[in-house]
Amino acid sequence: MTPKHPANSPATPLQDSGSGPAQAPAKNVAQNVAQSTAAPRGAAENARLSTLADDLVRLAKTAGADYADVYAYSSTALSTAVRLGEQDYFEREEDTGLGLRVFIGKSSACLSSSDIRLQALKDLADKAVTMARHVPADEFAILPERGLAADAIPALNLTDPAGEPDAQSLIALALAVENAGRAVDGITNSEGAEAEWSSSTVVLCASNGFQGAYRKDYCSASLSLIAGEGTGMERDYAYDGCTRMSDMDKAAEIGQRAADRTLARMNPRRGKTGRFPVIYDRRVSSSLVGHLLGAINGARIVRGTSFLNDSLGKQIFTPHITIHDDAGLDYMPKSRPFDSEGQAITPLTLVESGVLNHWIMDLRSAARLAMPNNGHASRGLASQPSPSAANVWLENGEAALADIIADIKDGFYITELIGSSISTTSGDYSRGASGFWIENGKIAYPVSELTIAGNLRDIYASLIPADDLRRRYGTDAPSLFVPALTVASPTQ
Repeated sequence: MTPKHPANSPATPLQDSGSGPAQAPAKNVAQNVAQSTAAPRGAAENARLSTLADDLVRLAKTAGADYADVYAYSSTALSTAVRLGEQDYFEREEDTGLGLRVFIGKSSACLSSSDIRLQALKDLADKAVTMARHVPADEFAILPERGLAADAIPALNLTDPAGEPDAQSLIALALAVENAGRAVDGITNSEGAEAEWSSSTVVLCASNGFQGAYRKDYCSASLSLIAGEGTGMERDYAYDGCTRMSDMDKAAEIGQRAADRTLARMNPRRGKTGRFPVIYDRRVSSSLVGHLLGAINGARIVRGTSFLNDSLGKQIFTPHITIHDDAGLDYMPKSRPFDSEGQAITPLTLVESGVLNHWIMDLRSAARLAMPNNGHASRGLASQPSPSAANVWLENGEAALADIIADIKDGFYITELIGSSISTTSGDYSRGASGFWIENGKIAYPVSELTIAGNLRDIYASLIPADDLRRRYGTDAPSLFVPALTVASPTQ
């Protein structure tokens, strides 16, 4: 079926229309999150989870924990798929889980359970405390201070006021997307369309007195199409996702985009081998930002396994590059009002005019590096906190994508990346890629099964952004130009 949550989608027949908000909406701290972002059902779920989390913290303390916190999560997810005008499936899933972390001195243990009966919670607390008593102490373990007071937790708009869609609305959306794509001349088949909606509630409760909750919604639609017959078939897809269904691209736009992309790939020709200028379309450009986020993760810096270990405060990009991280944005998918240790999340300019300014840190990595924590802890139900970025975007450049293409005599325009061989330790970079060959300043013909290779240090040091940023998916970038990268064709 269609890919889940691909990177960005883009304008040419290769790009999207750019409809929908080009920038994230402004912050709104005027309302309390439990009131403004949760319908009555959401408020009740906040209260239910908060009570469970508080009970489990008390049980852990009774069992002998010096400190305990509970990360509680519940979700409702609807999903449907259609193919060739027929419904394939409709599913509804509901899930609740509790993740308990306890400390005995500087030794800690994490356990999780989906069984919320009282006896099961008592057993979970006893097991966690027993495990912690047998775990070696971690000298850098940090017991969180209280963190944010309840009245200091920012109120973020992270839900859809329209609430949960009914099944028929979601099925109708998937059908409309597929019908729009299949109606385009030249499309011969469909791999299907999907539509999804989810709502999740997160509660963090700790024995230091912290208690916070928030709720997030997300909806999406995608379509994968086929053009051609037999060995001449080509496929491509389109996707959109956001918090509010009213902000999603229209079904006809998603379907048309999928069809345009698929038809543009027809009759691919042989690529070239050598050093060429390369453009990363914004469908894939955010992957370069993702590699950066992995390299500046505090846990990796502590281990000394990043190719950027010695780069803080140094110029690693061209002066054209500025990259931000902010968890406090309304209606963005990676927003959250506090991190998983109950700390305030500091907005960061990770890179400013090419200079690397920050590591992404939680309490432990900040302690190991003897630096201030910037509140980027994230965790799963049964895992210790670890550093994780929030909403990240690379700022627009000054050049239009069309102008960058026009200046290339012979080069590669990448619209899809396949697989990877990337070393975050050395920065060595190699990926499969497909897209279009550029000749004399114009998109000339589609190419596929090429390999691109280089080193991320060199790529970053020469990177030029276009001006087509669309902030939507949580890690976003405009199309990015690399003046020279090794390109290899399997036919040469």
